[in-house]
Amino acid sequence: LSQNTSKNYFCSGSRSCCLLVFRFSLSLNTLLFARWLTAAVVFALRVLCFLSRTDVATVTPWLAPVVWEGTFEPELLDGVYRQKNVSIAVTVFAVGKYIRFLKDFLETAEQHFFVGFKVHVYVFTDRPAELPKVEMAAGRQLTVHPVPAAKRWQEISARRMEMIQRLIEETLLPGTDFIFCLDVDSKFHGRWGAESLGSLVAVVHPELTFDRGGFPYERRPASRAYMAPGLGDFYYCGGAFGGDLHEVRLLAKTCRENFEADAKEGIEAAWQEESHLNRYMWLNKPSKVLSPEFLWQDFKPREREIHVVRFSGVVKNYAEIRPN
Repeated sequence: LSQNTSKNYFCSGSRSCCLLVFRFSLSLNTLLFARWLTAAVVFALRVLCFLSRTDVATVTPWLAPVVWEGTFEPELLDGVYRQKNVSIAVTVFAVGKYIRFLKDFLETAEQHFFVGFKVHVYVFTDRPAELPKVEMAAGRQLTVHPVPAAKRWQEISARRMEMIQRLIEETLLPGTDFIFCLDVDSKFHGRWGAESLGSLVAVVHPELTFDRGGFPYERRPASRAYMAPGLGDFYYCGGAFGGDLHEVRLLAKTCRENFEADAKEGIEAAWQEESHLNRYMWLNKPSKVLSPEFLWQDFKPREREIHVVRFSGVVKNYAEIRPN
């Protein structure tokens, strides 16, 4: 190349380079603006959704959302989490005669629980031969974990946290994103989806929503589940909780250790692992609270605040199904 040609080429290249940088900067700014706009729209939708329910509390004192029908946009949330290709684990304990509830649980979960997502159900049972046959959709699967039979239903409750902890440590990490631990003697009636996802998720007990003084916390100071009078936020269900694997592992580990420490001193908390869970959730506030829509009771008339029943405990004879 001649000197003049080289100079012209260099100048032309500089202009092209500047134009390329300008276009890249413009594209980057457009992308950032689009992301900001998307985030702003999502935030605005959330605010509007929360404001759409003035008859109930939609946020906790520590600013965690309380999820009710009308406080979220289902398609928006599902779209966000489907793009992330999240996977959901579910644990259910079908021990003893509780195996009879498993078929309804699984069939209704196929209809309503995280439809269109990757879901893996882990069934803990002492009766694997009685496992019902339920057809599962693509991307959904079931694994059975045999467990010993129990002489007392409290033993089932006591061992649950240990088994959840071990499942997370030995099987689920690091490939699973979220886990929900649900009671098998319940079934789904409505949508349960991405609106329930969070790092630590609790469900408000349907029978215990207003009078904190009447919450059945463990009141004996000797127990690791002890809650002094005047303390507490909500009373949470032991039959439905979840979150990301690291948070639920820590919850299960702490509750198990406290339960075992109590047992060594001859103490059994008033409501077994539920008492320890409530103590834990008071000290470690959940990042998301699900309304009683997410665990109602079939025998309980629907109150005016409950626009949708998503998951509900079935009517049963405890004296007949429990070993003691």
